[in-house]
Amino acid sequence: MSIWGSLIGGMIGFSLGGPFGMLLGSLIGGKISRAKGSFNNSFAQPQQVFALSLIVLSAKLSKADGQVSKEELIAVKDKLKIPDNELDQVGKIFNKAKEESTGYQPYAEQIAQIYKNNLNVLEEVINILFYIAEADGNISDAELNMIEDISRIFGLNQTQFNSLKESRKSSDKLNPYVVLESNPEDNIADIRKKYIKLSKEHHPDLLLSKGVPAEVIDESKKKMRAINSAWDQIQKLKTN
Repeated sequence: MSIWGSLIGGMIGFSLGGPFGMLLGSLIGGKISRAKGSFNNSFAQPQQVFALSLIVLSAKLSKADGQVSKEELIAVKDKLKIPDNELDQVGKIFNKAKEESTGYQPYAEQIAQIYKNNLNVLEEVINILFYIAEADGNISDAELNMIEDISRIFGLNQTQFNSLKESRKSSDKLNPYVVLESNPEDNIADIRKKYIKLSKEHHPDLLLSKGVPAEVIDESKKKMRAINSAWDQIQKLKTN
């Protein structure tokens, strides 16, 4: 089942309220069709909230440095795996969020409230925003500052944010201690505890169970690879 059809149906907008509800409500008024299938509260809602969060925050991020690049728009489509038959309607949400005067903060605050007991899901939103910002080959200072501010609104501390940021690097360039939220002077037993904790929190199966759509789970797998690579590097450093 695709996350897009029932998302665009609009029922989620009314159930959410707040800035998300207002955004979709304004579009449903005459631009977005309701005839997109049924809404399944037990299965679809968490995934749709996550997808909607990414669309809106990606739109806000795309203009953070004053310009919207073609590469960033392609990255949004590719990362969210938006099918061609849904692209036009999803694009209307993206463009509405990009053009409206409301800043990203109210949306980030609503997302933080929705996922207040699921910090690892919020971390995944940050992870994918990094992917979108990287699409044109360079993360601007404005984009980085926005992503960092969103992470603070989400309740992530600086160590957690730095870990996500560092995990975006290739395995031969990342700092393993930063990825594992540790310090070089920590003993290996304590670092192993961090490794196990992070491995559980970022395991794709866990994220899927908490509402992260299968369409965007690839970035979770990249985070897991960084965690495993960091642990391998630290074991070698500590045993040599």
